[in-house]
Amino acid sequence: MEKILSYPLSILYTIVFFIWLLIFHPIQWVCFNLFGYNAHRISVAYLNLCLVRTAHLLGTTYHIKGMENVPENKPLIIVANHQSLHDITTIIWFLRKAHPKFISKIELGKGIPSVSYNLKHGGSALIDRKDPKQALPEIKKVAELVNNNNYSVVIFPEGTRSKTGAPKPFAVNGLKMLYKFAPDAYFLPITINNSWKMTKFGKFPLGLGTRLEFTIHEPLKISEHPFEEIFEKTETIITKHIKI
Repeated sequence: MEKILSYPLSILYTIVFFIWLLIFHPIQWVCFNLFGYNAHRISVAYLNLCLVRTAHLLGTTYHIKGMENVPENKPLIIVANHQSLHDITTIIWFLRKAHPKFISKIELGKGIPSVSYNLKHGGSALIDRKDPKQALPEIKKVAELVNNNNYSVVIFPEGTRSKTGAPKPFAVNGLKMLYKFAPDAYFLPITINNSWKMTKFGKFPLGLGTRLEFTIHEPLKISEHPFEEIFEKTETIITKHIKI
């Protein structure tokens, strides 16, 4: 019954979602080219507010725990498990004060209204997973940007989205590069639950009445931990709180 009901609501959601992308694409261009970084950042934040609210059409609710654990005016490496694209819109809006950038696959850097523009011009790293010679300098660049400006970068070290919520092993290389080139930063672990249920039927239709839960754990200062220790602690705390 849920799947049958979700078809009309998913169609409505998809239409409204893409309308927001089309509306905010020229807004981003104007903000970035005429008013600079901060105006562009604000436009991206409000785009994602609209996308987050649009998910209410599907009965989606958001529950963010641990906002008090987000250090203010500090460079952050936000490390999270990955379950759906709703992870991204939620992080951008609710952690907007941290200026989140992303480690994203290079294919997303073209052809998607608003999304591609933000990734290309907002400071994120677009990486070719098959080409380390291209990927590693990109990660280094965003790490230095974050470290020097007290921004944050979001990385999903599982590499791909979990279709069932079950965690996958964390990859080391991206986190190691961020650790090395953002020495003043904090690792900020976030556990995401139930986001995968938005796509439990596949790409279409979408799940209804999903309670998205984001738990922000205590930060770990890079300078106080060797990489192996901070990597293990981060992966353990995130996966320990995933509900299957």
